Amino acid sequence: MKRFESILLPLAVGALVIALWWAGVIWTQTKVFPSPLQVLKGLAELARRGVLLPYLRDSLVRVGAGYGAAVIVGVPLGIWMGWSKTVSQVLNPVIQLLRPISPIAWIPVAIVLFGVGNLAPIFLVFLASLFPITLTAQNGISNMPQMYLRAARNFGMGPLQLLWRVLLPASLPQILTGLRIALGIAWLVVVAAEMIAVDSGLGYLIIDARNAGKRYDLVVAGCC
Repeated sequence: MKRFESILLPLAVGALVIALWWAGVIWTQTKVFPSPLQVLKGLAELARRGVLLPYLRDSLVRVGAGYGAAVIVGVPLGIWMGWSKTVSQVLNPVIQLLRPISPIAWIPVAIVLFGVGNLAPIFLVFLASLFPITLTAQNGISNMPQMYLRAARNFGMGPLQLLWRVLLPASLPQILTGLRIALGIAWLVVVAAEMIAVDSGLGYLIIDARNAGKRYDLVVAGCC
């Protein structure tokens, strides 16, 4: 019964949202915001023109490259900062200085450094994902109960054993939280970057549909 509810309730909520969307369009008689049926037709048009899957693939590649690089750099860096107070004292001020800057504000810098192409949005995704991944990994190590380390040292564990058998398992919940948050940020950033820095991807699809005839059905289809 619980499994049935876990499937039925989300479907019911989704159907309610679509029904409210349709009713809102009909009630307001808006000529700007499309109805669910218009968006569905827009998706079919994009698929028929052969642009939907290639644009989606380009966005996935950019997110995957930037996010993957941030994971490779951010997780070890955060663990190192959490493990070593010296490293944390050196790097933390720089991270705290750069972290509040919106990733969108780096778009002109990315274009200057990498030009108009794939590297600019990949760099922006990397930069936006790096900070939450690094800081959550650092907090996972810093907040770990010290009794874990004392017990591990009493059993004669070396540095590598401490890393794989104590540090990583203890900090994994916070690391996973950081990875999840960073992935959501990565998608937001890549769509914004693709509106300016490239000529493909979902962001480019959205801004192109807006500029070329105000096709708001395609705009919402790209967002979906």
